[in-house]
Amino acid sequence: MLMIRETIVSTVSAAGRVHLAPLGIIAEGDGWIIAPFYPSTTLSNLREVPFAAANFTDDVRVFAGCLTGRTNWPTSPCDEIPVPRLANTLAHAELAVSHVSEDAERPRFHCRVLRGSAHKPFQGFNRAQAAVIEAAILVSRLRLLPRDKIESEIAYLQNAVSKTASSAEEEAWSWLVEAINTFYAGQKPEKLAPGRQEHPPAPGNRNQ
Repeated sequence: MLMIRETIVSTVSAAGRVHLAPLGIIAEGDGWIIAPFYPSTTLSNLREVPFAAANFTDDVRVFAGCLTGRTNWPTSPCDEIPVPRLANTLAHAELAVSHVSEDAERPRFHCRVLRGSAHKPFQGFNRAQAAVIEAAILVSRLRLLPRDKIESEIAYLQNAVSKTASSAEEEAWSWLVEAINTFYAGQKPEKLAPGRQEHPPAPGNRNQ
């Protein structure tokens, strides 16, 4: 079974433009596999500059923001690669692409770790943070999944946000709900809203 870690992957183009993307990277021995879909900016950047920083952050606003057009997050230089990391990440790994397993839909960039650094202590798990990550994955798949599945899972995840969220998680959640509302604008049933459930809670499933 694959172990996938949800990260913010930073890459850079040949022209020097930084790109941040929420991506689940796949553990492979002591390294990681980055498998972006084609076409995507991350994929193009890795072909142009075969390095990446995997940022391990508990600020779920970055995940939600990158999916909703809020991409201006502060970065800092890495030590061994020409790609920056998130400035406020808990930890990061500096990755170099060793080889690529080509695929028409989703090439796999096999990366070795050049350096790993910790910057802040991990303060513990929070259910609302996990719920926002799951909702972010749903938002990234709005064109792939049925509407009733999206709405039922959002309704279920709302419970954790309502009970355990800080202001950061509430803000991230509101961005994602807004994105869902915009996508389904003009359709029935009524739009979802933060704190409102259109369906009874149902177990959430993740299609990774």
